Amino acid sequence: MNIVVEDLGLIEYESAWKLQNQYAAEIAAGKRPPTLLLLEHPHVYTFGRRGKQENLLWGEAQLKEKGIAIHWVDRGGDVTYHGPGQLVGYPLLPLAPALLPTNEGRIPQADYVGYIRQVEQSLINALASLGLAAGQRPGLTGVWVQADVHSRCPRCAPEDRRKPAKIAAIGVKVDARGVSRHGFALNVNPDMEYWEGIIACGLQNEPIASLADLFTEPPSMARVKEEVTQAFLNVFG
Repeated sequence: MNIVVEDLGLIEYESAWKLQNQYAAEIAAGKRPPTLLLLEHPHVYTFGRRGKQENLLWGEAQLKEKGIAIHWVDRGGDVTYHGPGQLVGYPLLPLAPALLPTNEGRIPQADYVGYIRQVEQSLINALASLGLAAGQRPGLTGVWVQADVHSRCPRCAPEDRRKPAKIAAIGVKVDARGVSRHGFALNVNPDMEYWEGIIACGLQNEPIASLADLFTEPPSMARVKEEVTQAFLNVFG
């Protein structure tokens, strides 16, 4: 498919959410080509459909002090963080016909799991182009660096450096017209302190890493956007 890439820069979460809804409706109606939105958000915690309030560790005073907004949204997964220095991507792609009964009385379904694996693979390919080995973990969503790579993280606790670390989170939705929403968040050079306020994705004791943790001179956001765009178009285009 031919995919248009739009760079929105820094944009409030709610504004991007509304834009996704608008674009997805236009894509479903054939009025807009498939689109990948690339952006950064101000500090925000978002809870998906499986979100649990107890996975928010900071109280109201800390949230206010840190300037963190909270949104409960319709993507899959639990709670995650978005903020400056993190590359967020929202692929708005037509994955399946509208989920309406066919003549045979069956409902066409998109391969949701396969779609998530493709998003992961596009990020893995982009990271490889940047010089970082990353991969998938059976039974878990997202992109991970193995312990031997994570051991290079000077910020991380010694016990965490012996474990794989998540470098990109993924949470998606496919609407009733078969168009994907939400997407991925790749940690480039964010303030990692903000993960202390949540149990990210509901996973206890699973380290989080960024490119800045693993490179002496991390790539710029502009370079990361270039590599992610190319890798995404190679997988989906």
